[in-house]
Amino acid sequence: MKHWNAPAESVLEALSVDAGRGLSPERAATLLEEHGPNAYRQAPPEGVASMVARQFRDVANLILVLAACLSLALAVREGHGYLEPVVILAVIALNVTLAVTQERGAERALEALRDLNGPVCLVLRGGARVEVPTAEVVPGDVVLLKTGDLVPADARLVEATGLAVDESSLTGESEPADKDARALVDEDAPIGDRANMVFSGCLVTAGNAVAVVCSTGMNTEMGKIAGYLNDAQKLQTPLQRRLNRVSRMVSAIAALAAAALLATGLQQGEEFWSMVLAAVSLAVAAVPETLQLIVTLTLSQGVHNMVGKHALIRRLPAVETLGSTSVICSDKTGTLTQNRMSVRRIWVPGSEVEHVGDGEEVTGAARELLRRLALASNASVEPDGEGGEKIVGDATETAIVRLLREGGETREELLAGLPRVGEVPFSSARKMMTSVHALPDGRYLVLSKGAMDRLPFAEATREELEERAHVHDQFAHDALRVMALGSRVVDELPADGELEGLERDLTFEGIVGIIDPPRPEAAEAVATARRAGIRTVMITGDHAATAGAIARQIGLLGESGRVVTGRELAAMSDEELVENVRGYSVYARVSPEDKIRIVEAWQEQGEVVAMTGDGVNDAPALKAADVGIAMGRSGTEVAKAAADMVLTDDNFATIIEAVREGRNVFSIIKRTIYFLLACNLSEIAIMLGAQILGWGTPLTPVMLLLINVLGDGIPGLSLARDRSDERIMARRPIGRTESFFAGGIARAIGQQTVAFAAVGLLAFWLGAFAWLPGGEGPSLAAGQTMCFLVVGFTSILHIFTVRTRGSVFRRTVRDNLPLAWGAAGVVAAFSLLVLVEPVGAAFGLAPIGPVSWACALGLSVVPLLVAEAFKLWDNRHETWLYRRRLVRHSNAGDE
Repeated sequence: MKHWNAPAESVLEALSVDAGRGLSPERAATLLEEHGPNAYRQAPPEGVASMVARQFRDVANLILVLAACLSLALAVREGHGYLEPVVILAVIALNVTLAVTQERGAERALEALRDLNGPVCLVLRGGARVEVPTAEVVPGDVVLLKTGDLVPADARLVEATGLAVDESSLTGESEPADKDARALVDEDAPIGDRANMVFSGCLVTAGNAVAVVCSTGMNTEMGKIAGYLNDAQKLQTPLQRRLNRVSRMVSAIAALAAAALLATGLQQGEEFWSMVLAAVSLAVAAVPETLQLIVTLTLSQGVHNMVGKHALIRRLPAVETLGSTSVICSDKTGTLTQNRMSVRRIWVPGSEVEHVGDGEEVTGAARELLRRLALASNASVEPDGEGGEKIVGDATETAIVRLLREGGETREELLAGLPRVGEVPFSSARKMMTSVHALPDGRYLVLSKGAMDRLPFAEATREELEERAHVHDQFAHDALRVMALGSRVVDELPADGELEGLERDLTFEGIVGIIDPPRPEAAEAVATARRAGIRTVMITGDHAATAGAIARQIGLLGESGRVVTGRELAAMSDEELVENVRGYSVYARVSPEDKIRIVEAWQEQGEVVAMTGDGVNDAPALKAADVGIAMGRSGTEVAKAAADMVLTDDNFATIIEAVREGRNVFSIIKRTIYFLLACNLSEIAIMLGAQILGWGTPLTPVMLLLINVLGDGIPGLSLARDRSDERIMARRPIGRTESFFAGGIARAIGQQTVAFAAVGLLAFWLGAFAWLPGGEGPSLAAGQTMCFLVVGFTSILHIFTVRTRGSVFRRTVRDNLPLAWGAAGVVAAFSLLVLVEPVGAAFGLAPIGPVSWACALGLSVVPLLVAEAFKLWDNRHETWLYRRRLVRHSNAGDE
């Protein structure tokens, strides 16, 4: 039986409980043992050891471990020291430490859910009112609710007087839901439409009620969300998948190169173990040891930059994933809107409709209408605990009182002149409330406010009625919540005290239109996202009309656009939703399950999805999305704990800035891949080429380590501080499956690898076999020294090549001073290793003459000039194609 689809009497009978007495203590104890505590199950927390072990599922870390083991074996065999394995192990330790630190404390969602329940609640047990811990509430308990209580469990209302419940954290609806114990609701009604039910963790904002508990713990609507949070698993981020692909590619190249080197050496008659060690050295040289470290520090720099833009990143990979975001699924309330009901229109008969903006003063007849509406309200002003004030009460009443206060008047001042002597409270059945005020002349002013079709107005002419209906329909069409006011003056009050008898023959005073308005910056943010190729989709638990109106105001939906409801969504299969998801921009009255389906449908389309939200109902979708984004100010702790990113200013526009930073991070990592692979692949080519040519070993393992850690690592680390082109937000989003090698990077890596290998091999040949003036003659040590300098210097100069697709000479060192200083420092260090003979000897380096130095420096510049030549050709070719398209379009227009 669906409890909302049956009369309260039937529910009580099914649960075997008397509403006047409640459960007996003995029966309650039995049910507690049967159903368990009214609490949410929590998945066992992951231990530190498990977290550490999980880091080694990444291919990149596994390759580093293998490289460390091979390097250690090489060190033991050769006895040349343990610097290389120590450095690699240090990099592994740093990567793992940073990753585990980021994840610690990231799974607090279930604890926050549990904290939403009050510690005790009032129930009937054996006919007596008793306070029991919320965890001991069982199905069948009769709970007593009043204003300010947190609902302890899902319950069917038995009696309710003026009951309103804030269900925004569960449904996303922007205003408290009116409840009616006598209502019967369709079996398939969404949560927000179940007017005869109250739900665990929601706050009673008005009235009182008696309800019978139907579900506890994990069976409540909040409990189902807890289950989703337990079950939802994060997919690998696009960054993790891309890095794993690069790592697999590098490992395959390393293995093939090592095998080729071993086979070539053995064929040439080299000693077996010496060739095995050479092959191991080559395999280790192929692994870019600093790649993971540079990526981690680049992500950390992105996190630091985002803090200054009001975005807190809770998981490092989310930084880069933001750059790939192509769809933003946004909650409405508190994200695109201000989460604050505001008066937007006022109409008094005989005048034009007055449109009201934030901070605007209302005058004349409209102001008098506001005064009378404030008199008929119960909103009050209380201290906010921080030295200021806040308006407390029903959301629509607080909107009226706030607007009045902005004009310099207070409800308290009005009541001092017209004291309230009686009240007929609001009820969801009547849809109205009435207050009675004493006039100075001894008579009484009766003020009734509520739904216009429920107020008993005096007879009016047909023209007057048509005008009222026309304005009312205009307000309703724009999704404004309409509140009407009627009044009358009476000489005396009913002797029996029954004030409801005064609610007749009211004079129509006017109406106000109230809505939770869009954030001022929301429309521009949506437009900016569109220009960046990012689709924005609104997903809300609010009513379809309200969602549609807000969506049209911020440019998400055209006038003819359609809002998809949760009921329509439930009728679609997953396959139908995936097929049609691109046609929908606004979803209303959706459940937490619906939000996950929408996110997954976009992911099935190959899109990278960011989901924003602030309520408990958003938490499962936040966790399922590629990037979950919670609101820091208005968001619940549940939403924050499930999210990857928290906006400290609750500003939708901040997401766009975060996407910009994410794209910059992706660009830097892409340039890092270009930089490191060109260097490492050229080292493989040099080592393998020299062996095939029978020249010997051009670089020792220690030399390779110095180049990889110093020549590649130090400038590479400074690359994390670089900035991308300002036009980065004018480009399309980075595709989920887009490779690091897209956009001509693979070709550039190939070009530079060939150039690096050519000058490196030439340098080795000149030192090892050619007689250069001013030197001590050709030798293996001289060849290795020249090769070391050329490979090291070209790597350092290469960092400036990868920074920009334009000419390197158009970027100044001031753009990234740490990179310039780091590069200069490594050049100086490599030079000193050769110039200071005792130090160089420790690393197998020999002194060389001035001509050798000149040759080394000249060869080092060649790859930079090659890169510049290819850039010039590519840019001119792109310009030519662009102009050709313009001419073609122009000619087509002339025709």
